[in-house]
Amino acid sequence: MPDSNIILGIDLGTTNSLGAYMSPAGPVVIRDQAGNALVPSVLAFAPDGQVTVGSEARAHAVANPLATVYSVKRLMGKGIRDVQQDLKFLPYGVHEGPHGTVVVQVGQRRMTPQELSALILRDLRQRAEAALGQPITQAVITVPAYFDDAQRQATRDAGRIAGLEVKRIVNEPTAAALAYGLDLPAGQAGKKEDATIAVYDLGGGTFDVSILRVSGGVFQVLATNGDTHLGGDDLDLELIDLITSEIVERFFPQAREKFLTDVPPDLSPSDRSAAEMAFVRSFFPPATRQALRNFAEAAKIRLSEEASATVEIDLGEGRLYQRAITRDEFEARAGKWVDHTIEHCQLALADAGLTPDQIDQVVMVGGVTRMPLVRRRVGEFFGRTPYTAINPDEVVALGAAVQAGILAGQKRDTLLLDVTPLSLGIETLGGAVGKLIMRNSTVPCQAGETFSTYLDGQTNVDIHVLQGERELAKDCRSLGRFQLRGIPPMPAGAPRIQVTFLIDANGILNVSARELRSGREASVQITPAHGLTRDEVDRMVKESYTHAIEDLMVHRLIDTRNEAHRVLAAVDKALAQAAHVLSADQRAELDAAVADLKAKIDSDDADALYEAMGRANQAAMPLTQAQMDEVLKQTVKGRRVDEV
Repeated sequence: MPDSNIILGIDLGTTNSLGAYMSPAGPVVIRDQAGNALVPSVLAFAPDGQVTVGSEARAHAVANPLATVYSVKRLMGKGIRDVQQDLKFLPYGVHEGPHGTVVVQVGQRRMTPQELSALILRDLRQRAEAALGQPITQAVITVPAYFDDAQRQATRDAGRIAGLEVKRIVNEPTAAALAYGLDLPAGQAGKKEDATIAVYDLGGGTFDVSILRVSGGVFQVLATNGDTHLGGDDLDLELIDLITSEIVERFFPQAREKFLTDVPPDLSPSDRSAAEMAFVRSFFPPATRQALRNFAEAAKIRLSEEASATVEIDLGEGRLYQRAITRDEFEARAGKWVDHTIEHCQLALADAGLTPDQIDQVVMVGGVTRMPLVRRRVGEFFGRTPYTAINPDEVVALGAAVQAGILAGQKRDTLLLDVTPLSLGIETLGGAVGKLIMRNSTVPCQAGETFSTYLDGQTNVDIHVLQGERELAKDCRSLGRFQLRGIPPMPAGAPRIQVTFLIDANGILNVSARELRSGREASVQITPAHGLTRDEVDRMVKESYTHAIEDLMVHRLIDTRNEAHRVLAAVDKALAQAAHVLSADQRAELDAAVADLKAKIDSDDADALYEAMGRANQAAMPLTQAQMDEVLKQTVKGRRVDEV
């Protein structure tokens, strides 16, 4: 009999979703009466508002294409500009909502991705309640490791809409590692009590790889990398593009010839290819696109078991498209996507400071990992046969149930230490980035740093929160802004502003700023409107290596320039108060040094600027000494020696 306060573990997937719970004997997957665990992440809306979830909804997708919603996970926490590529393939309507977010057209109603995901979560909750015979009010939900704050918050919101208190958001590959940790008794072949594990998670819409160290029940994530827009859907599209291109070429040759004649000759190869695919897709209405998606997905699955798969499509009017697609042919088109996952594996290993031969086990997660090409390429890269004993479709939900058991107090011998995937910081004067939390830091975590003002009498400070690996704000992604207001007017540099970043166990960021002298405080939970596209993730991580030296030099120049401005301001202030203490020669030397510093302050030579700043500081020493003497005189004036 399950625990009365059970916490449901949920794998909310792009293609399929499922739930599991922790029993005294271990994690158990929720199944329906037919023994099926997977619930297709598909929603069908009837004209009367009735909603169907799962296999039945998918079965009616072709007959009801505009009111059948799938792959909604790819829209979670995204802005309309982030999903332009997806719009070309989705038959249902996707529009711009408030603040540039995404909404989906369902009949006369527009729904957010959170509301749609909540319907799937509600169905999973109801299935669990029916199977366990008790109400479920709490859940642990998994997300891709590279989900950012907006996507994680959107997932929490979906759970709340579904009537669930989301106790924890867990990264999918980390959940898989938890399940792997329970699969074999310690000491059994293939498993060590102390081991370094790579979890390769290729699902329907996302890819993640995490490197973990397992020791004495502690699961510590060393590094994570991935792509929130790479998965089985992309492989389906490769097959769809192959099929549709051949259909147009075979049955609509004149239209294709006219297009090829009319296309501008100066288009780049990539733009020309994109234009041609847009032309091809224009021949296929929503119902046909749904049917093609079903054909492609079925063919992809068959090709994991068989050397070829036959596709047969009756186009009407005597036009029959029939084609045997071979595994070799499919792998040639899928290879670029698999290669991209291996690149992420290389980056994750580099971040962990490890080489492939130092990995003890590679755990495969996600239905796409059944593909022979994927297993072969992963095995070649890591130099070992991937571990596939656990059902790749169920392993994440099982891990979520383990984490749920830990939170419920059912399992006390396991500790999970996860990481944040990208660095976080704030914009500093001159457009540089002051990083407070470095990527792959263990979460939950907290970091703080003290900053000050630049202008005399400044009463407000703008805090610009950034995410990324570059040294300049313009090259990082803006997560949000807030203002610390009401700082008492003070000289520049006098206020002490403590900025604190706190990432909770769900990976959600909270930022606060407090002026230490006055106690004025402001805070914000960062929930940006847009998620990270594949290009943004690649740019943030890869360009951080490519431009590392260049970025550091620019950052140093900005810092030196800011310091030079502070020196000039201090000299001007000191001259106004104590210029009379300087001899003619000292004043001439100071004026010359200041003029030289002003001449170099806008140059790009940080070394020359630093040297000029040093000369100005040296020339201003008599002024500084005079000011210190004056302060000392005022301090001791009218006081006895024993009072000082």
